[in-house]
Amino acid sequence: MLVALIARDKAGALPIRQENRPAHVAYLKASACVQQAGPLLDDTGEMCGSLIVLDVADMAEAQTWVDGDPYGKAGLFEKVELIPWNRVIG
Repeated sequence: MLVALIARDKAGALPIRQENRPAHVAYLKASACVQQAGPLLDDTGEMCGSLIVLDVADMAEAQTWVDGDPYGKAGLFEKVELIPWNRVIG
């Protein structure tokens, strides 16, 4: 199943994002379930969150992936949503 992970950074957390970005990107690249990934941007073009599409067996597997993400472990996110997603185009 495809799951959209939408995460919003805590206010003022850009330094946390930057410090943990190499570990987060390595985690993305090492994860076979990641289909697409990239940062959300604010009005000034600064990173302020994440959008990741996971291909997992179930929501429990998606949550396990979230729990292992270096960004989450560093306390970057204010809110994380896991939403079942149906690809129509692409």
